[in-house]
Amino acid sequence: MAVAPASRRGQPADPRLPRLVPRTPRVDPELLDPALPAWLRRVQAARIAAPEELDLSLGALPPPGTLSGIESAAALLARALAEHWRILVVGDFDADGATSTALTVLVLRACGGSVDFLVPNRFEYGYGLTPEIVALASQRDPDLIVTVDNGISSLAGAGAAQAAGIRVLITDHHLPGRELPVADAIVNPHLPGCRFPSKALAGVGVIFYVLAALRAELKRRNWFGDRGLAEPVLADWLDLVALGTVADVVPLDRVNRTLVHQGLQRIRAGRARPGLLALLAQANRDHRRAVAADLGFAAGPRLNAAGRLDDMSIGIRCLLAESAAEAHGLAAQLDELNRDRRALEARMRREAEAQLTDPSLAEDPPWGLCLYDSDWHQGIVGLVAGRVRERLHRPVIAFADAGGGELKGSARSIPGLHIRDALALVAARHPELLGRFGGHAAAAGMALAASDLDAFAAAFDGVVRELLTPEDLELALAHDGELPAEELSLANARLLRDAGPWGQHFPEPVFLGEFLVVDARAVGEVHLKLRLAADPGREPLDAIAFNVLEAGQQPQLAERIRILYRLDVNCFRHTERLQLVVDHLC
Repeated sequence: MAVAPASRRGQPADPRLPRLVPRTPRVDPELLDPALPAWLRRVQAARIAAPEELDLSLGALPPPGTLSGIESAAALLARALAEHWRILVVGDFDADGATSTALTVLVLRACGGSVDFLVPNRFEYGYGLTPEIVALASQRDPDLIVTVDNGISSLAGAGAAQAAGIRVLITDHHLPGRELPVADAIVNPHLPGCRFPSKALAGVGVIFYVLAALRAELKRRNWFGDRGLAEPVLADWLDLVALGTVADVVPLDRVNRTLVHQGLQRIRAGRARPGLLALLAQANRDHRRAVAADLGFAAGPRLNAAGRLDDMSIGIRCLLAESAAEAHGLAAQLDELNRDRRALEARMRREAEAQLTDPSLAEDPPWGLCLYDSDWHQGIVGLVAGRVRERLHRPVIAFADAGGGELKGSARSIPGLHIRDALALVAARHPELLGRFGGHAAAAGMALAASDLDAFAAAFDGVVRELLTPEDLELALAHDGELPAEELSLANARLLRDAGPWGQHFPEPVFLGEFLVVDARAVGEVHLKLRLAADPGREPLDAIAFNVLEAGQQPQLAERIRILYRLDVNCFRHTERLQLVVDHLC
């Protein structure tokens, strides 16, 4: 284990004792739809800056032309199609990369293109368009490489492709460095001067816009009519855009919420890729009732498991599958990989928690924490970092051996610290420590020499202490106030479900309430099943609190409890019932 020495600058409060912070309206709730109940208008008003942000129609999306470089990208792809170039899509090994790759292959093939894909094995080639990946790609003799969800930091790889006579189109959503790769076209909403209003697009959102611009360019050339091709309807693939956007945990601003909302509409109608429907079925989720959480916690992890433990091409083939039979076979493989991933993650998490019992951590834990174990798996360290971040409420980087004396690290941050910018500051001050890094505000990846871990840990903790205050390390739980007892109904739970999508930066409503405990028992060893009554004379409600008990522990609760909870629709044997999901026992 490596931890940075701590120099005191005030001590944050115990993260196990969070502050409860009521959300306040950002707009006047009276300006919103009067047909909605007052409590729901209050919830919405706390999440938007203007009433029009609730319009999630496709027509409200910003036009593609506002993305810098998109016209050059569309022209390059149109030329590739016209001149019969061999196109190779190089994607990332996560769900965003998989959906981006599948979307690009499907649309370009629908346009008559010759296109294949290559996803680097993360354990052999690392992240992005590296020179090694270019060498592997060259064996397929492509005329054009299209990167999706990567490439903006691939200076050496783009140069190697150009030297090999391969044209390069880079589409990415990660933050660029000071120098951009040399490419035939680059599309990224974070490019300097880009006028696109949303900087939160996932990689799949970026390539969706590029392909929309391509279709417009091809229509202008009468491409489809001249060749007797059916004009592709880009909206037909919004299920993939929704999956990649939610799984990548990007902020759900208005643009992303629109893409996810429209994708969910198609999923619920059964108009999704067979592979996506198969992934939901493997998780026992009914696609007809799909919500964003089903993508984020059911389909997304199964897709990600391929990239974490094996080869993401399994996941991409699942999304490309044209028949339900083929899709279900591949989804079953992904489900098995996900089971293996969960078991491995549980072991690594226990080992990480054991490291946290070190007396130096208990007395004065670093503000920026680095953890390492020689047996940890590269593909799982990001999940471990996220779990420890949740427990301690501070930025965490977990490292694994990558061979050759190198470590690969995955970082997870907290609100208030842009983790990629923090790493950039470390690299600027200590260029000898940090080799490769990249990412965005909440998550990042990096590589460094194993011999430099202790020095890096100290430098990272020092930067975090400069950028944060003790108050930033205090866990604050936001809530939407109290919900009147008469509003605790299945109808309102359904109303909330349909008022989404909920997710990052547009959080699902959490309410504060006090309830009489009618019954409490352990289920599944670690979950707490409850029957709660808002008032003594009211019908008790079902409630559940996940992962709050130790195995074998019997619940001991007061007669009345104060909780933060969400309204949920629990469907069992085709019957829907109201259920409260307890997020926190106050």
